[in-house]
Amino acid sequence: MQFKKTLVRLLLILRHPQPRGLAGGLQALLLLVFLFPFMASSQTSYFPQDDKANILIERMEILNKTDSVLNFSKTKPFSRRTVMERVLSGKPGFSLSKVDAYNMHSLYLNDLEYLKPEEQARYKSRKPFLKSFYKTPANLYEVHIKDFDLVINPVIQFIVSKEQGNNETLYLNTRGVNVRGQIASKIGFYAYVTDNQEKDPLYVRDWVNKRMAVLGEGFYKSFHTTGYDYFDARGYFTFRVAKYIDAAFGYDKNFIGNGYRSLFLGNSGNSNLFLKLNTRIWKINYQNLFMELHSAQIPGGDKLIPKKYAAMHHLDMAVNKWLNIGLFESIIFGRKDHFEFGYLNPVIFYRSIEQQNGSFDNSVDGLDLKANIAKKFQVYGQFALDEFVLSEIKKNRGYWANKWGIQIGAKYMNAFGIKNLDLQFEHNRVRPFTYSHSDSVANYTHYNQPLAHPLGANFQEFIGIARYQPAPKWMGVVKLIYYIQGRDSSSRSFGSNIFLINQPPFRIGDYGYSIGSGWKTDVLYASFLLSYEWRENFFLELNAVYRKQETKTPPITSSNTSIVSFGLRWNMHRREFDY
Repeated sequence: MQFKKTLVRLLLILRHPQPRGLAGGLQALLLLVFLFPFMASSQTSYFPQDDKANILIERMEILNKTDSVLNFSKTKPFSRRTVMERVLSGKPGFSLSKVDAYNMHSLYLNDLEYLKPEEQARYKSRKPFLKSFYKTPANLYEVHIKDFDLVINPVIQFIVSKEQGNNETLYLNTRGVNVRGQIASKIGFYAYVTDNQEKDPLYVRDWVNKRMAVLGEGFYKSFHTTGYDYFDARGYFTFRVAKYIDAAFGYDKNFIGNGYRSLFLGNSGNSNLFLKLNTRIWKINYQNLFMELHSAQIPGGDKLIPKKYAAMHHLDMAVNKWLNIGLFESIIFGRKDHFEFGYLNPVIFYRSIEQQNGSFDNSVDGLDLKANIAKKFQVYGQFALDEFVLSEIKKNRGYWANKWGIQIGAKYMNAFGIKNLDLQFEHNRVRPFTYSHSDSVANYTHYNQPLAHPLGANFQEFIGIARYQPAPKWMGVVKLIYYIQGRDSSSRSFGSNIFLINQPPFRIGDYGYSIGSGWKTDVLYASFLLSYEWRENFFLELNAVYRKQETKTPPITSSNTSIVSFGLRWNMHRREFDY
C-alpha cells in the first residue's frame, strides 16, 4: 500500500512539476530512492571531465584488448566504482611501464574509499598538515569510516596569456571547491563549485559575440569590458536501483563516444539537468538519459528562460571480446505546458512515438562501432542520421534534407614501440542543416551552444593528437586540427548555423548543398602543451597555440594569431578553445 501511495505521488510530481526546476526534480529523486529500498551497496561518483585517470583507463582498455569491463567505454564520465572494482579484481592485464605504475598508484591514492582500511593505511602522508588536512597526498580533507566517505578539495586555476597583436593581458582566474562521497554505500554524491573570471583570445570573443554564450558555460556577465565573469556549479546524486541498474540525477555534462569529438552528445557545451539510468548486464550496456535544456535566447535581465527537453538511448553490445557495436537515438522537443511522457519509455524506438505525435520533434539516430586490435590499436566511428530521402540520395542533387554526419578515428598506444607515446587521428564530416529543425526550439542545442560537435554543421574536420609521458610527472601534448566549413552569408543560411530554422526565408532553395557550401572557411589550429605535476593533482603548465583562419569565398579574408600561456591548475580540467 505504501509503495502504491509513493508511486502515485511520484507520477503527480512528474505530471504537475511544482516547484519547478531543481527543487521539483529533487522531490522526484527522493521518491525514486524510497521506491527502491532494496538498493545494492557500493555507490559511486564519476571521474571529472578531463581527469588524468581517464588516460590510464583508456590505455588499460586498449592494451588489454579483451577487457569485459573497460570495453564499455562509450558513455562518459566513467564510474569510479566500476573502474576500481576492475583494477582491484586482479592484474592490470599488460606490462606496466614506470609511468603506468605511477599513474596506477595515483589512481589508488585518489580513490581510497574503494580500498579496505588496512590498504588505505599504505597511502597516508608522513606529516599531515595541522594533523587533520592532507592525511594523504591527494586530498585536502577526507573521511573514510563505516557508512560514510567524504573527500573535499580546493579547485584553482590561474593562467596568464599573451596574444600576438593584442595589447591586453589574457587570463583565467578560477577558485572553488569540489566535494564527493557516499552514504551507507547506498547514495553517492558530488559537487563542484567555482567562481571564474577570464579574458579570452580575440577569436574566442568573436565566437562569444556571435553565440551570446561563453563556450562550456551558462550565464555570464561582462568583466572589465572585454572579459567574462561566470559561476560554474555542478553536482549530482547516484544510487543503485537494482543489481545491474545505476541511476544518477543532477546537473553536469555527459559524453557519448570514443572520439575527441562526438556526433551524438559532446561535453564542450554548458552543463544541464539530467536523469541517467545505466543498465549493464551480460554483453550489454544500455543508457537512458533525460535532460532539461535551455532554448536559444539572449542572456540578461530577470526573466524565465524557455525550456526544452531531450531524451536519449544508447545501447552498446559486445559482439565479441574486442568489438562493440552501438545504437543511438535521441529526441529534442519543447512543450509550453508539459513534458512529453511518451518519451519516458525506456525501450521502444523514439521515432515511432515521435511519428504518433505528428513528427513535430527533432529526432537523431545513430550507429557507432569500436574495436580494440592487437593490444595496440583502437578504431572507432559514429554515424549520425538526422533526416534523409532515399530517392534524393540516389539522384545526388545535394538535397538539403539529407542530413547526416560521420566520424572515423583511430588510437595507437605505445606508438612505434615508445612507451607512453599515444597517438590519435580523427575525421568528422557533417552535412549542412544537420541538427537543425523547422522551428527555433527543437534544434540540437543547449544554452546557445551545440549539444554534439562545437562547429555545428556543414564542415569536415581532421584531428591529430600526440600525447607523450616520458617520466611520471611530465607530459607533453601536441594537437593539430584542420577544418573546412561552409558558413552562412549575411542573407542566406547554408546550414552551418544550426540555431536557424531550416526553412525559408533563411534556407533558399532545396538543392545544391554539399559540405563546404556557402562562405568557405579554412581553419588551422595547432597547440603544444607541456605539463609538470608538481604535487598530486597540482600542475604547472606551458601552452602555445597557433590559429589561422581564411575565408576563401569573396570577400576573401585572412587572420592568424599565436598565444603563449603559463599557469597552474589544481584539481580542475583545462579550459581549451580548440576550434
